[in-house]
Amino acid sequence: MGILEGRKILVTGITMNTSIAYKAAEVAQREGADIIVTGFGRALSLCRRVCAKLDPAPPVIELDATSEESLAALPGALRENGFDRIDGVLHSIAFANPETALGGGFLTTGWDDVATALHTSTYSYPALAMALKDMMGPGSSVVGLTFDATISWPSYDWMGVAKAGLESANRYLARYLGPDGIRANLVSAGPIDSLAKKAIPGSASLNDVWDERAPLGWNAKDATPVGTVICALLSDLFAATTGEIIHVDGGLFSTGA
Repeated sequence: MGILEGRKILVTGITMNTSIAYKAAEVAQREGADIIVTGFGRALSLCRRVCAKLDPAPPVIELDATSEESLAALPGALRENGFDRIDGVLHSIAFANPETALGGGFLTTGWDDVATALHTSTYSYPALAMALKDMMGPGSSVVGLTFDATISWPSYDWMGVAKAGLESANRYLARYLGPDGIRANLVSAGPIDSLAKKAIPGSASLNDVWDERAPLGWNAKDATPVGTVICALLSDLFAATTGEIIHVDGGLFSTGA
């Protein structure tokens, strides 16, 4: 019996089979979970094609996590697909305009682009949790993805600020959902060669940093270690852990120069 046997899990953010979310979905199914996936906009058809490779192929529904109307309709869409409750949620949603909010132009980024980054990458995390709150209960788990926001990274710019907000929002989400028995935790992953990473100007240089400094080493082409930890947090194995950030980065976060 797997650690997610019988649990119903919502997964967001799958675009390619290189996505962290895809690997988490794959591991979750292997561990016995019943999953449903959300996609949005132009990426929705791509998400459906990629998810068809999962076994079994999960239902894929549309969700715009920045739309109040779309979030309000989410519980109904889940019930239509046989999900009368949600035991776990993976939030893998982030966006910042690579031409203005990433790539070194931090000091000149306009508010509209900053607002988009914060809305999509930060606010959508508690907003998604609240949209599903009535479908969750004691033992349910919300997991999000961050990239260590305690320091600045080259070219990461306003996405770094958004991730710092996400890390703070996670602590408050844990505070306010805890009385209902719902946990909220983040996974801080090392760089994975995904579509999202490729959208960040100069992101390929991060692999060199990890090659040089990660005590355990790091394989940017394999999201399995990240997906495994996500699934552990979605299970009952971390029943008394909330408001936490688990680093899955080969140990780089712990090293100095």
